Amino acid sequence: LIRAGKIRHIGLSNETAWGTMKYLQLSEKHNLPRMVSIQNEYSLLNRLFQPDLQEVALAEDCGLLAWSPLARGIISGKYIDGARPAGARLSIDQREERRDTPQCNAAVKAYIEVAKKHNLDVCQMAHAFVNRQKFVTSNIIGATNMDQLNRNLSSINMGLTDSVLKAISEIHQSQPNPAP
Repeated sequence: LIRAGKIRHIGLSNETAWGTMKYLQLSEKHNLPRMVSIQNEYSLLNRLFQPDLQEVALAEDCGLLAWSPLARGIISGKYIDGARPAGARLSIDQREERRDTPQCNAAVKAYIEVAKKHNLDVCQMAHAFVNRQKFVTSNIIGATNMDQLNRNLSSINMGLTDSVLKAISEIHQSQPNPAP
């Protein structure tokens, strides 16, 4: 398939920094298509991509395709303290949710307060945060309905002020990666 030109680039998913570098080394050694992307989870609640994979992504031009930027909708606040609204993703898909923890609830509540204080939609703020990272080449959004989709899409044009970024950083420092 490579010789036929059907495979020109390859991406990774849920990979580590060591694994990504190993794939890059092997592709160079064996003259195979180069890894061009890493599809890993990344959100306000899960920044495990930083710092190691971030460094690899930037140095090796192998950008992040960030999945679950709203942590399966947890960042919206609709699931705080175990709530399960009818028709919502976690009500429809009843797999165990690892992000439904007191630590995540506390972080989500704090992010919602930042959004309210700055007159922002928390989901748009979360997407805008992901979009502004230099190592992100695509933000894989999802939505349960068209209103959510339109709001999520509109985040591409949204900037975040220094005061919003400072508040986000302070929350991350007090609640680092509550949803690993």
